[in-house]
Amino acid sequence: MSLETFLALVLFAFTTSITPGPNNMMLFASGVNFGFTRTIPHMLGIGIGFLSLLIAVGLGLGALLHSVPVVYTTLKFAGGAYLLWVAWKIGTSRSLSDGKTGAAPMTFIGAAAFQWVNPKAWVMAVTAMATYTNPEYYLPTVMLVGLAFAAVNVPSVSTWAGFGSALREWLSVPARLKWFNITMALLLVASLWPMLK
Repeated sequence: MSLETFLALVLFAFTTSITPGPNNMMLFASGVNFGFTRTIPHMLGIGIGFLSLLIAVGLGLGALLHSVPVVYTTLKFAGGAYLLWVAWKIGTSRSLSDGKTGAAPMTFIGAAAFQWVNPKAWVMAVTAMATYTNPEYYLPTVMLVGLAFAAVNVPSVSTWAGFGSALREWLSVPARLKWFNITMALLLVASLWPMLK
């Protein structure tokens, strides 16, 4: 892979990782509701889960989904249903968690598993592997794509949790938090629209 192509890959990884989508909307809401530190397992789960999905797509899962489209469609709708449930939980949350209540941020395992039904993650993985791998050096370029995303993804998504944490004090007013959580739930649902077409 040429340096120019690698830089294009890093830019693709950065823009797709930092732009709004289901992961980033959930991290923003988690940063507000649970704080940055308690959201770290969620962030790391996204990074590891997406990396495992990306490598699996590069090693043949993408071809399988292309040949059996009903599997991809099923994954999209399963991911959409899960996101609707998450949006409901966010939208009905009315208090900031101090770690003593029953509310908890998404776990590492939950966030990693979610990548496998996240429509945006699938689009990112398939596009990255189709665009940036070289058939002559396929396995090394699959690993290089994975490396680029591993280096860029967690720092990118963590900015959303950081923004949420920065707003935590301002949103400690119940009326503000209520409307923030409702807005985040609606944005999370809206983030599904382009991916479920």
